[in-house]
Amino acid sequence: MSNRLVTERTQKHFDAIALKLDWWAERNRYYYQDLDRLHQFLIPTRSKVLEIGCGTGNLLSKIGAELSVGIDFSSVVIDLAKTKYPDLHFYCLDAEDLNLESPHEFPLLATKFDYIILSEVLGDLTNIQQVLLNIQQLCHPHTRIVINFHNFLWEPILNLAERIGQRRPQPPQSWLSMNDVINLLNVTGYQSVKIGRRCILPKYIPIVSNFVNRYLSPLPIINHLGLTNYIVARQQIDRANVSTNYTVSVVIPARNEAGNIAAAIERLPRLGKHTEVIFVEGHSQDDTWDKIQTLVDTYTGNFTIQAFQQSGKGKGDAVRLGFEKATGDILIILDADLTVQPEELVNFVNAIVSGRGEFINGSRLVYPYSQAAMPWLNTLANKFFALIFSFLLGQNIKDTLCGTKVLWREDYLRIVANRSYFGDFDPFGDFDLLFGAAKLNLQIVEVPVRYQPRTYGESNIAHVREGLVLIKMCLYAARKIKFV
Repeated sequence: MSNRLVTERTQKHFDAIALKLDWWAERNRYYYQDLDRLHQFLIPTRSKVLEIGCGTGNLLSKIGAELSVGIDFSSVVIDLAKTKYPDLHFYCLDAEDLNLESPHEFPLLATKFDYIILSEVLGDLTNIQQVLLNIQQLCHPHTRIVINFHNFLWEPILNLAERIGQRRPQPPQSWLSMNDVINLLNVTGYQSVKIGRRCILPKYIPIVSNFVNRYLSPLPIINHLGLTNYIVARQQIDRANVSTNYTVSVVIPARNEAGNIAAAIERLPRLGKHTEVIFVEGHSQDDTWDKIQTLVDTYTGNFTIQAFQQSGKGKGDAVRLGFEKATGDILIILDADLTVQPEELVNFVNAIVSGRGEFINGSRLVYPYSQAAMPWLNTLANKFFALIFSFLLGQNIKDTLCGTKVLWREDYLRIVANRSYFGDFDPFGDFDLLFGAAKLNLQIVEVPVRYQPRTYGESNIAHVREGLVLIKMCLYAARKIKFV
C-alpha cells in the first residue's frame, strides 16, 4: 500500500472516532494528566508552542504558552478543537506534506516556535523522517522538539487493553524503541538533549499509582518499564556558518586570593573579539581587594577590567553579581585559585561557539592529577555527586563541582527569568546554573581540564559543612526536577 493510501486510511480512522476522542481521554484521565504534567515541566510558560497532531487541543490548552498553535490532518478533529478552545489557534494540515510557501494561508506558521510537540503521533505517521525534516522550517536555533511515545515493551498490554475496550481504537501502529527515535533524530539533523521514561501505572489506583509513578518510576532500571518514553531534542548547528563576532566576559570570584590576582590576568588568553574581566571580591582577610584595585588602576593591556565587592556571602552571590555586571555575549566563571588554568578557557569558548554545547562544564576527572590538587576523599565526593547529578539532570555529568562554567548570556538571562522555580537555594552558584540549564533543556557538555595544585593560599572549602549542604541541595532538586 502506498504512503498516500496509508495516510488517507489513518485520516479516515480519526475522522470516524473524532467525536469520541474526548470520551476516551476522560476514560484514561489519569494517564493524560501525567502527560500534561510532563509537558508543563518541560516547557516554560511564555513560550511559543506548536503541537503536531494536536487532536482536540487538550494538551496544548494545559501548557499556558504565550502562543499556542496546533495542526492535525483531520478536519473533523480540528473543528472540534476550534470550538473547545477559541483562544488557541488550529490549522488542518498534514505534517508529512507541510508546505509553507504561502504563509498568508496560515499566518501563525510564519512564526519560529520555541517548542514543537509530537505527543503520541510517531506511531501513526507514514513517514516520520519527512515530518522531522518539514518542521525544521518552523525552528530557530534554540527551538526544542518534545517527543513522547509508548514504550514498545507495552505493545501486548496496550493491544489487549484495546481489545477489551480500555483503550481507544488505533490505526496500524509503528512501535519504536528509544534508540529508533534517537537515530531518526540524528539522520534528520537533530540531537537529543534529554531522554526519560515515566508512568509505570497508567490507571489510577488510590495512593498506589501516585507513589509508584512519582517515586519508583524515575529510579534507574525500574524506569525502563515506564509506559511513556520522552525525548527533548534540538537542531544540530551548521558549524560552517557559526559567527566569530562575539564578546566574552570572564567573572573571577576572589576571596583570600591576593597572590593569584596578577597571574589571572597575565595568563588569560584573549577570547573573542573582546574580553572583559570582572573581579568580584568577597570579604577577604588578606589584601586581595588592594591587589585588584592596583591592577585596575595600572592595567594597560587589551582587556577591559572591572572590580566589585559583594555585599552578600558565598560564591553564588559573587557569580550572580559578576554576571549582572557583565556585558559579553559569552559568560565564563574562572575560580581565582587558578587550579583550572586560564589558558584552557580557549577550549571552553571553542566548544560553545561551535554549537557542540550550550552549557559548557569543566571536568577535572579525565586527565591525571596529583593528590595535592585533589585528595582522595575529595575525588570520592566528586564522583559521588557526579552520579547523583547525572541522575537528577538526565544528562551525563562527570564533574559537577568544577568551578569553571561557560554559557551564552542570553541563556543565563533565561535561567534568571526561570529562577523562581528553584528559588535561592544555592550558596555556591554552580548548581543554580546547572539545574537552571537542565530545566531549560540546554545541551550540557564537558571540557576536560588539567587540574593543578594551588600555588598560593589555602582552599576556602569547608568540606564537611559544604558536603552536607550539597546533599540537602540534591534532595531539594530531586523533588523539583526528578520526582515530579
